[in-house]
Amino acid sequence: MNKKDFYFDLPKELIAQTPLKERDASRLLVLDKDTGKIEHKQFRDIINYLERGDTLILNNSRVIPARLFGVREDTHSKVEILLLKRVKNKKDCWEALVKPGKKARIGHRIVFGEGLLIGEVVDIIEDGTRIIHFLYEGVFEQILDQLGTMPLPPYIKEQLEDQERYQTIYSKVEGSAAAPTAGLHFTEYIFKELKKKGVNIAFITLHVGLGTFRPVKEEKIEEHKMHSEYYEISQDIVDLIYKTKTSGKRVIAVGTTTVRTLETAVTKAGEIKASSGWTDIFIYPGYQFKIIDGMITNFHLPESTLLMLVSAFAGRDKILNAYHEAVKNKYRFFSFGDAMLIK
Repeated sequence: MNKKDFYFDLPKELIAQTPLKERDASRLLVLDKDTGKIEHKQFRDIINYLERGDTLILNNSRVIPARLFGVREDTHSKVEILLLKRVKNKKDCWEALVKPGKKARIGHRIVFGEGLLIGEVVDIIEDGTRIIHFLYEGVFEQILDQLGTMPLPPYIKEQLEDQERYQTIYSKVEGSAAAPTAGLHFTEYIFKELKKKGVNIAFITLHVGLGTFRPVKEEKIEEHKMHSEYYEISQDIVDLIYKTKTSGKRVIAVGTTTVRTLETAVTKAGEIKASSGWTDIFIYPGYQFKIIDGMITNFHLPESTLLMLVSAFAGRDKILNAYHEAVKNKYRFFSFGDAMLIK
């Protein structure tokens, strides 16, 4: 398939710049993936679409203050870095995006917080991503909390007054460079009402990384390579999924990160297993889903891997038609935008 097959025209004014005052006040487009029928609702109506015995699975990863501002040790010129993920098996090493890149060649040292943290560029890998080794005294996470800022996506130009609005209310495990934004709509009220109905609520972890920030460059999407992200799925979740499935109920994933985690944990024999590790699964039309029966997601960028994933689940034509309806009805798009339920 070609990248242009996933293009749609999106007016810039529909890109949400700030979150709504109330998380669950966003709109909800409900798409029946079998019939293509579309309904226009409020997010609070999600309660009516879940039934007793269904299992709702969410990603509990928490965004770290991954954007750091520093200066080159030798020239004192300004440098900005965005931490993407820890490097496997290398202590205190991170993959990072650096601006401007010409100020971050191998061997260059960057000073943050007047020396509280020092980063040395030790390697340059694909697409100009740097490997940075950090030197510090104390606890890295505490220093990052002190020096770092929230890494909002580049299409958000407004200042975020409350940093917690770019975190889900159930975020717990620190490690993401971007929020699993489909979960931003959930409130304690919604969880309370779902539990009263007998809906199971469970959590997996996937730390959102580089793939969120990188567009698809290849014209043939099959040639696109996803960057790997760390995930964890416990035996308790696996047992709950089996119980849900054998009872004839549904597994509903909140967000594309949750979908990718669940589908990664499926063995070649078609069984889901408790596991942790790194996934670079790329889901696009033609993929056969093994676990999920429904999905709650936001509205994604044209020609993005996220749009390709939801197209694989509901069908490209149905998804593009739903997006056309969303644009026509002035839904809000992307991280702080409205939501879609695909059932």
